[in-house]
Amino acid sequence: MAHKKKLPLDPVTVTIESLSHDGRGVSHVNGKVVFIDEALPGETLEFVYTDSRKDYAEGKVVNLLSRSEHRVEPACPHFGSCGGCSFQHVDDAEQINFKEDLLRDQFRRIGKVEIPQIWEALTGPHWGYRSKARMGVKWVAKKNRVLVGFRERRNPFLAELESCKVMNPIVGEKLIALGEMIAGLTVKDKIPQIEVAIGDNECVLAFRVLEAPADADRQRMREFAHQHQVSICLQPKGPDTIVPLDGEPEVIPSYALAEQGVKFNFRPAMFTQVNYQINQKMVTRALAALELTKDDRVLDLFCGLGNFTLPLATQAGQVVGVEGDLPLVKHARENAKLNNLDNVEFHVADLTKDLKDQPWSKQKFTKVLLDPSRAGASEVLHNLKHWRPERIVYVSCNPSTLARDAGILVNELGYKLVKAGVMDMFPQTAHVESIALFVQ
Repeated sequence: MAHKKKLPLDPVTVTIESLSHDGRGVSHVNGKVVFIDEALPGETLEFVYTDSRKDYAEGKVVNLLSRSEHRVEPACPHFGSCGGCSFQHVDDAEQINFKEDLLRDQFRRIGKVEIPQIWEALTGPHWGYRSKARMGVKWVAKKNRVLVGFRERRNPFLAELESCKVMNPIVGEKLIALGEMIAGLTVKDKIPQIEVAIGDNECVLAFRVLEAPADADRQRMREFAHQHQVSICLQPKGPDTIVPLDGEPEVIPSYALAEQGVKFNFRPAMFTQVNYQINQKMVTRALAALELTKDDRVLDLFCGLGNFTLPLATQAGQVVGVEGDLPLVKHARENAKLNNLDNVEFHVADLTKDLKDQPWSKQKFTKVLLDPSRAGASEVLHNLKHWRPERIVYVSCNPSTLARDAGILVNELGYKLVKAGVMDMFPQTAHVESIALFVQ
């Protein structure tokens, strides 16, 4: 077995040339690209290597020799060790500039498409915005404490966090209290994670338990839940096994889209957008871009629990939502009933497969909305030749696959890209959520 080559120990001086797609500073040493955490373009600095591969190396700053005008002091004391945020050292305006530049570059380089007009970025609270998360839990015997939170940067270990500034404070400011409560359980080493699901008025914490908690454990959890006004559930196996503590009522978290007058119930482990303020603005922008009328038949692909489908149904004549996850589709149907919307229907289908035998796929649609996972929507796009929508809104959590699919829509299917823009769903991180409008 080959021994890994030892890394150089002495600091190296470089000037940062640009930012990588994940927000790291980019420089070159002896012709090899180096990605440096927390480094900004134009800065001259000393770094030490943290990893070196054949084609690239990684490093961390040890001494700033010159500072970018966009550098700010991180608000969180755990920044740098916790892997949850990577951008707290960048001022808010420059974070948006970086994301817009990345979007333009990806469209140009991957999709071979120029963005003719950049939408004004959708922005909201920079802190305390996160309402959904899967937090790790770890009993560390050597430290005689339970860690609750996120993993260290580029490391599988949990970071030692006292708080999380981007989480909703109802959870973000209670990580120590949560850890202390769990440390007093007999199953303290049998809880690997907590699913956090915060609604407009509810907070549910679903504890993954590898062993059934004792009665005393359940009582300790119950007392904590009452004291901190949260609901604690247990998850012995998969997401569908989440149940409240014995004797406690089931709390169903919910969020509302006030501008469209719709409300959504959801289960703790179900996918929902993490940032409610940006989600509201995003839905409003998508609906406005589609220019809906009661004559429209709209197709919402990768519809989830209906986050776009139900608002679409308040303005369009007929809406069809399609999603590959059956539990989400069942929940979407329940939410349609909850909102008394009878002009919407939902179907389960794997949108990466051939759809020509699906009855809904044989119909025509005037407008289409796409909101796929990070993998994008390339497999489903050829169906647009049959559906022939006049307007398409594409919402994306991955600018590279959006750019690839924009290339297909423009260069192969003949659509015109009208505009695209970023939505700051995850401030303090390099994550880019984006939206694009295509017309025939």
